[in-house]
Amino acid sequence: MKPESAQQSESFKAGEIEGVVVNDLRKFNDERGWLTELFRHDELAAQFHPTMAYISATKSGVTRGPHEHVDQADLFCFLGPSNFKIRMWDNRPESKTFNHVMTLVVGADDPKSVLVPAGVVHAYQNVGSEEGIVINCPNQLYAGRDKREPVDEIRHEDDPHTIFRME
Repeated sequence: MKPESAQQSESFKAGEIEGVVVNDLRKFNDERGWLTELFRHDELAAQFHPTMAYISATKSGVTRGPHEHVDQADLFCFLGPSNFKIRMWDNRPESKTFNHVMTLVVGADDPKSVLVPAGVVHAYQNVGSEEGIVINCPNQLYAGRDKREPVDEIRHEDDPHTIFRME
């Protein structure tokens, strides 16, 4: 765990977080259905180019996180069919926005991609009434090559006294 971090401060300031990038996801509809571009290399800095992708389903009312990564950045894509509240806390002492907290509601009603840089604690909660889908395109392999390395994750959700709260 990082020695000097927001873990020692219980006050967060609402506002944008340095390095977090939020983009609209446009659905292109036609008679066959729809298509959405999740990311493009020509619109994403090279250090954030995805290395893998996965999709998850989250039941209504369920929260995933809060956790953070030391080196990994996450590129979440929220399209629906539900809505999610995503909250991020800047836990990087060297950041201009250290101790900022940023909250968005994204998904079916407002499709977005959200780039979460390393060191930013993050959690999301399905705030809709149905199961929701999230796609993540991180810039690092989960558990490294051949899944033989430690997982890059600090799991604040395992700490009952965590200051990183969704409410």
